Amino acid sequence: MFTTETIGLILLLLLGMWARSNLVAAAAAILLVVRFTRMTFLYPVLERRGVEIGLLFLTIAMLVPFAIGKVNAKEVIQSFFTVPGFLAVIGGAVATNLNGRGLQLLADNSHLMFGLIAGSILGIVFWGGIPVGPLMAAGTTYLMLQTIAWLGHFLR
Repeated sequence: MFTTETIGLILLLLLGMWARSNLVAAAAAILLVVRFTRMTFLYPVLERRGVEIGLLFLTIAMLVPFAIGKVNAKEVIQSFFTVPGFLAVIGGAVATNLNGRGLQLLADNSHLMFGLIAGSILGIVFWGGIPVGPLMAAGTTYLMLQTIAWLGHFLR
């Protein structure tokens, strides 16, 4: 019953609670419930569609101010002609590109997920960060790996 996977999830649950990361703790708890209730048929669904479901809810949360009228169409259009608005467009494009590359990095190296979670917990505890998800962390990791590879090639 207490396999390596179960112990790992329990450790993640405890770390998430210790670091006050509700997302990490809740995710570990949900996976423990799936494991203990033997509903393991959900694993492939969660693995395949979990990111999409999470991004759907994140996008919904980001669009609520527009939906309830806190931001109107005129303000949105005007923001494109400001420096912060223009940089937001560039930032969004760069971030989504990095997130896609981070997703591929995780698909090819799923063992890195624990390092991303550990790093997220460190960021929460020591820098007051907010864990928006492993994709951004993986994208940042991808960027650092590419920078190291480029520097290694450049310095030869």
